Amino acid sequence: MNIKHESQRIAHSFYTFAVLLFLVQVVVGIIAALQFIWPEFFILNFNTIRTIHINTLIVWLLVGLMGATYYVIHEESETELWSLPLAKFQFWLTVVTSITMVLGYIYMGINPQANSPIFGINPLNEGREYIEAPRWADFLIVVSLLLFLFNCFMTVRKTKRWTGIQGTLLVGITFLVIMYLPGMIYTKNLIRDQFWWWWVIHLWVEGAWEIIAGALLAFMLMKVVNAERGVVEKWMFVEVGLVLFTGILGTGHHYYWIGTPEYWLLIGGIFSSLEPVPLLLMVWNALKTTGKPRNVTNKPGLYYIVANTVLSFVGAGLSGLIHTLPQINKWTHGTQITTAHSHLAFFGAYILLVISMIYVTLPAIRGVKDYNPSRAYQSFWWMTISMILIYLTTTGAGMAQTYMERLMGLDYVAVKITYNMWFWVFRAVFGVGFLIGVVIFVMDFFRLGRESSPVMTTVAE
Repeated sequence: MNIKHESQRIAHSFYTFAVLLFLVQVVVGIIAALQFIWPEFFILNFNTIRTIHINTLIVWLLVGLMGATYYVIHEESETELWSLPLAKFQFWLTVVTSITMVLGYIYMGINPQANSPIFGINPLNEGREYIEAPRWADFLIVVSLLLFLFNCFMTVRKTKRWTGIQGTLLVGITFLVIMYLPGMIYTKNLIRDQFWWWWVIHLWVEGAWEIIAGALLAFMLMKVVNAERGVVEKWMFVEVGLVLFTGILGTGHHYYWIGTPEYWLLIGGIFSSLEPVPLLLMVWNALKTTGKPRNVTNKPGLYYIVANTVLSFVGAGLSGLIHTLPQINKWTHGTQITTAHSHLAFFGAYILLVISMIYVTLPAIRGVKDYNPSRAYQSFWWMTISMILIYLTTTGAGMAQTYMERLMGLDYVAVKITYNMWFWVFRAVFGVGFLIGVVIFVMDFFRLGRESSPVMTTVAE
């Protein structure tokens, strides 16, 4: 198995950076989990560690999606990339911006005064939760996204071939650029600022990323189980359309308690309850497609694809629905139940998706037909079981927190130390289990196809 176009190898560069950042993100996450037990555990405080943990998650997933998109755009367009030098420049621009940004967070954590405003602009951290990137980094990220969009668009434009997957990817990338811009809007009115803030936090991830994910899933189903293009593209359009319909208005569940008009309770409640529908259809379509007797030549890829669709529905869909209705959210808002939902949702919807694309496309990039799949299976089970246990642990902590704090009126610190300590201990233990899975995956990424005794064979599925 080999790539069809030489410039598809650019995906390998993006994958490599994404995999390394994934490892960093999980190591930092373990430190954060330990700081819940021992607040003075590390030289950097919890707020700095949390910022690095979340930002590296966003960056490595974004870089992974870029690499996957570059691979698919080539194959769908049946042509070389419009400009490989431009793609390389965009890659290094993204790498340098990301590393400099993280180093800035670390330096600020050691020396908070370093973030003192220069000409009214904070140079290291903008201070807005989840989108802490300083303004200079915001501009470079937008430039990177625009170059990415332009290169993909020109690649599609120069070919006479047009597919639904190409179109969906271009729409997703365009949405990706547009939905980052509201995060660069700053107002002194906190309500308005939070209103725009959620456009990025919710619609960037649950809008733009979902569109790209739908196209990548359709591509993988064709590659792994030889699904018919007409069938998977039809379901792709249905799922993406429903994601946009429910996701855009579903943003309203973030507006409940920030001072916006009361009608957002109704809009957010209704459309949040509909958000699991496209995810359910995605699960049904994937299981229906992969459940037919077929010759599957990439069983590890199939494992991750099925897990992606199922855990995306459970983590992003059902888990989100449990606490986004206003009647429930008024009690659970800001508790560890939100943390549980976000961990399982990101793992199911995007981490497994990017890993799926790596296992589906990396053998072709490396020019190997057979490889040893044992590490892929080990990594899969270590990560999946550990994440489910992390979800259950943080859900238990959130339930105790909601009851003790919101209903009994106990102090946050008293609840954490007295009632939730064992939850944090178990979360740290299960986090180490997840780290073991990530380390196995990283080892497999660098060794896949480079060993002397390939043993993977075609499996009748």
